[in-house]
Amino acid sequence: MPKPMSKPASAKSAAPSARSRVKRVPDRGHYDRETLHAVLDAGYVCHVAFSQDDQPVVIPTAYWREGDHLYIHGSTKSRMAMALAKGAPACVAVTLLDGLVLARSAFHHSMNYRSVVAFGRFEQVPDDHKMAALEAFTERLAPGRWAEIRGPNKQEFKATMVLRLPLTEATAKIRRGPPKDDVEDMAIPVWAGVLPFAPGFAAPEADPLQKPGTALPGYLKALTRR
Repeated sequence: MPKPMSKPASAKSAAPSARSRVKRVPDRGHYDRETLHAVLDAGYVCHVAFSQDDQPVVIPTAYWREGDHLYIHGSTKSRMAMALAKGAPACVAVTLLDGLVLARSAFHHSMNYRSVVAFGRFEQVPDDHKMAALEAFTERLAPGRWAEIRGPNKQEFKATMVLRLPLTEATAKIRRGPPKDDVEDMAIPVWAGVLPFAPGFAAPEADPLQKPGTALPGYLKALTRR
């Protein structure tokens, strides 16, 4: 189970804006940088929502965090990258499942989770920082990987766009703990509690074309032990 990250309710900071304030079960809302960063640093995939030609679009994509910015990357020809680079308003969501909450009533079934929702506009990362950002992304996936692989060549570098979103209007929402059944349901003779969900990496599967005798890097062994 994840370690507690949230501060006591009395120590929580205020929501950065009205639209980012948690309205449904507000006690689950967290606005401090420490909690926001911890949730983001535990995930790998975000969903980016934006509008294109009056049509709502949601695209899942890999992300990483540097300081108080969320970064994504993609092809310079992708509709998402082109729309965001032009300043389209965006909303980004990250969700981490921690467990199924099984209650005595159907109504009170829930999930334990950590999530972040951020509003704003992405900006295109300039070329003089783009290579460093791509290195940071690779190191986020597998620390130590960048030093072993071939970096982007001139054509690949040109074909890749990196964008970042300031986390100035972001909210974390967290649910943890057992079911919250009504008093009158407590006597129902059914098992109730939490079924923890603990995602992790399984044993690495080598490329069938891998040269015989190529050793598995130590940093990948470390990832599979998490």
